[in-house]
Amino acid sequence: MTLDPQIAGLIDTLDAGFPPVHMMTGAQARAAIRARFVPNPNPEPVSAVTDHHVDVVGGQVGVRIYRPVSSKPLPILVYAHGGGFVFCDVDSHDGLCRTLANLIPAVVISVGYRLAPEHRWPTAAEDVLAVTEWAAAHAPEFGGHLTRIAVGGDSAGGNLAAVTAVMARDRGGPGIAAQLLLYPVIAADFGTDSYRTFGQGFYNPRLALQWYWDQYVPTIDDRMHPYASPLQADLTGLPPAVVVVAGHDPLRDEGIAYADALDAAGVPTTRCEFDGGIHGFMTMPMFDLAHRARREASRSLGDVLNHG
Repeated sequence: MTLDPQIAGLIDTLDAGFPPVHMMTGAQARAAIRARFVPNPNPEPVSAVTDHHVDVVGGQVGVRIYRPVSSKPLPILVYAHGGGFVFCDVDSHDGLCRTLANLIPAVVISVGYRLAPEHRWPTAAEDVLAVTEWAAAHAPEFGGHLTRIAVGGDSAGGNLAAVTAVMARDRGGPGIAAQLLLYPVIAADFGTDSYRTFGQGFYNPRLALQWYWDQYVPTIDDRMHPYASPLQADLTGLPPAVVVVAGHDPLRDEGIAYADALDAAGVPTTRCEFDGGIHGFMTMPMFDLAHRARREASRSLGDVLNHG
C-alpha cells in the first residue's frame, strides 16, 4: 500500500501546515481553520442553492440546500460536515456538497450543526437528527423524495450521520434509506494499528484527533455510549451503508471495524477503499483521487437510493 503520488508530493506541506489545534481553545482553532479557507470563485453549478434555518431544541441551526437539475423528485442526502466537531461549516464543504448533489443525483441538505466545546455531546447529533426530521416533513417543498432520505458526512460528520441512523431507528424517527460515511470517526480508540502507523506525518495527527474527542465528549465514560461511538450500538435494522476508507488515515481501522460490524449485523454495506488516501482527502479537489472517490461514493449511494 503506497500513498497516492499527488498526495505524496504535498504531504509534508499539508502536514506542516496543519494548525496545532490541540494547543488551542475551540474558538482559536475555529479562527485558524477559517483563516485558511479560500472560497472557490467559480463553484460547481447546481440548479438551485438556498439557505434556511431549522428549529432545534435550544435554538436554530442553518442549513444549505443544493438541488441539481431534475424534473422529478430526487433522493435527499442530509449531510454533516467534518471538522472534529469543533470547526468547519456549510461554507467549508460547499464544493463537496455541490459535487455530491450533481453526481448522486440528490437534494443535499448541508447542516450547520452547533459546535463543540460550546455545545458538547450529544448536541451535534441531535441537531442532525432534527434536520433529518425537518427534511422528511418538508421534502416536497424542495423537490425531495419522501421515502429516499439518506444521512451522510465526513470524519466527525460521518460519526453524526452514523449516530443519526441509530437514533432514528431507536426513536421511531423518519425512515432513513441509506447512510454515507466518509472516513468516519467511530470510536475513541487511539491504540489501533492505523493510529500507530499514521498518527503523525499524514495530516490530521493523533493529538488533534484526541483533542476533538476531548472537546465533544469530554467525559470518558460517555464515549462508550452508542450515540457517541456507534460501534457500541446494536446495528441490526440499520439502513444500507456506503463506507469510504482512506488507507493512510489514523481512522482507517475504525472505519473497517464499523463496516465489518454492519456486515455482521446483516446491514448491506458497500466499501469504497482508497489505499492511497489520507484523512480528509475528499475535500481536497487538487487531487485526482478526491474526484475519483467522489464519483465512486456517489455512484454507490445512488445505486442504493434508486435501486435498493
